[in-house]
Amino acid sequence: MEVASIEAIPLSYSLPEGRRFGGSRGITDTRAATLVRVETRDGLVGWGEAFAPPRTIATAIEEIVAPYIVGRSPHAVETLTTDLYAGDYHFGRGPVVHSAVSAADIALWDLKGKAVGEPISRLLGTSSSDVFIDGSVPSEVVPYASTMYITEWGEDPKTPMTEAAEEGFTAAKIKIGCGIDDDIRRVRTARDVLGEDADLMVDFNGNYRPKQAAKAINAIEQYDITWAEEPVPPENLSGYRELSERVNVPIAAGEAHFNRFEFKQLIDDRLIDVVQPNVTHCGGLSEARFIAKLATTENVVVRPHVWNGGVGLVAALHFAASIPSYPHAGALPNPMLFEFDRSENPIREELLVEPLDPTGGELAVPSDPGLGINVDENTVDRFRLEDDP
Repeated sequence: MEVASIEAIPLSYSLPEGRRFGGSRGITDTRAATLVRVETRDGLVGWGEAFAPPRTIATAIEEIVAPYIVGRSPHAVETLTTDLYAGDYHFGRGPVVHSAVSAADIALWDLKGKAVGEPISRLLGTSSSDVFIDGSVPSEVVPYASTMYITEWGEDPKTPMTEAAEEGFTAAKIKIGCGIDDDIRRVRTARDVLGEDADLMVDFNGNYRPKQAAKAINAIEQYDITWAEEPVPPENLSGYRELSERVNVPIAAGEAHFNRFEFKQLIDDRLIDVVQPNVTHCGGLSEARFIAKLATTENVVVRPHVWNGGVGLVAALHFAASIPSYPHAGALPNPMLFEFDRSENPIREELLVEPLDPTGGELAVPSDPGLGINVDENTVDRFRLEDDP
């Protein structure tokens, strides 16, 4: 079995006027993704997704990634990223190319799973020797609502948190980073709504300097924060080092880092406590698994970052289900917290024939072969970008 063709499909959805939202570093008026459709010579189809500007990624796939894909066996998926490192010396390591190869890698895993009749989560898990104590892969994870965004319409922070609680979420991540007083207000509101037993994470989107971040994190520590995400910019490695000495709340990062080399430094230098690769940006499922092995070797927690369309969401779910529980055994529960964006995004909600349902506190991992999904190609056509801007 070998690949006959690869097609990049840029998608975009414009938010209604007045409904832009985001985090402390800025807000957006669009939701976008780049799908990849890979077909084998015998007609089997695999889907992938990239997290980056869609037209740019489509070009990168066509000019750089496609030559590594056409003629390749899906069973050779795990060497794709390293082949690109070695074969494209000048361009194979950048974030745009990594996003492009992520989509191709996911599509090859989808094909591999379909070819052998197994879900990706099981393939990722059974090819590691240390997944779980009994060798199994979980059938569900604990979704957390990614919500309480900064909005241009001045939404009351209590509103989205109340909606998440009513949907049955038992964990949430909220946006902060616009000033310490506002941080405290938003965190206090979230904790009051969720209750004292819920996991509560905060996301600064890298908007603070180290001393600002330390002051904010220490101020909200009383609200039992599970982790503080990107308190300083991703390139500010000395700032992460300084924070690790100043705060007790676990520090998380990874959504803006894109390959094993960057993650290795974060892990080896003990700069963060929670590593967050995004499978549609870091190099795909193969590279994410490599990063997870680096992290678990050093006893660092792995929790994927997820802010994608439907295909990327499912790919991240399979990856999350495959992450080892090491060093925890059954006597010490360690639930896999899985990010589920609650903002408006039809490329997530309408792209799959059977959308994922995160409500009720549990999220099932698809058990059909490959990604275990069917893509609604009418939705693909509806949000497809034309060739010219």
